[in-house]
Amino acid sequence: MQNEVTEHQLESLDDEELMACYQQGQPAAFDMLYHRHKGPLYRYFLRQCREKSLAEDLYQDVWSRVIKASEGYQPSAKFTTWLYRIAYNRMVDHSRTLKTANKFNSPAQEDMVETVIAEGQDPQQQSEQAQQLGYLKLCLSLLPPKQLDVFMLKEEGGFSAAMIAEIVEVSQEAIKSRLRYSYQKLRECIAGKMQEAADER
Repeated sequence: MQNEVTEHQLESLDDEELMACYQQGQPAAFDMLYHRHKGPLYRYFLRQCREKSLAEDLYQDVWSRVIKASEGYQPSAKFTTWLYRIAYNRMVDHSRTLKTANKFNSPAQEDMVETVIAEGQDPQQQSEQAQQLGYLKLCLSLLPPKQLDVFMLKEEGGFSAAMIAEIVEVSQEAIKSRLRYSYQKLRECIAGKMQEAADER
């Protein structure tokens, strides 16, 4: 890949090959990576922050760090894992005193509701998306930070437990445990809020 790759050829390359092209001085390769990952990466921050402006700042900072760290990137490492490790570490650096998940603005929230409540809920309850979304926002804000982190990596990033373990740099069993507890707590919390609402009617 010593010769410059055309824009059309760049589209067919995987992330690791694009990163190699960028390391060899092709800025168009970075642009391609940016556009491939901008949506999920931005939503990863948005769902954990109070404000869009804060999510945008964290998001842009991650891409700045990608540029600065690009020389040290090894093609043997999966780019998405490397990228989200930078994002995860940036989120960890950010103040944990902020209450997260109070203001979500992603159109994919309904999909997340369906994932969380899929077990143990009848079809009629599953149809109450607007109410459940409100409960999900509240219940997510009550999750411990470590459980919220892995939940977001799975739901927004689409990562497996093994990949999350690489990103967070803890054991796969620990990730599975955090995911299990996060889903359990969310289901219990949402069910509790729904019962409270039913009792008030």
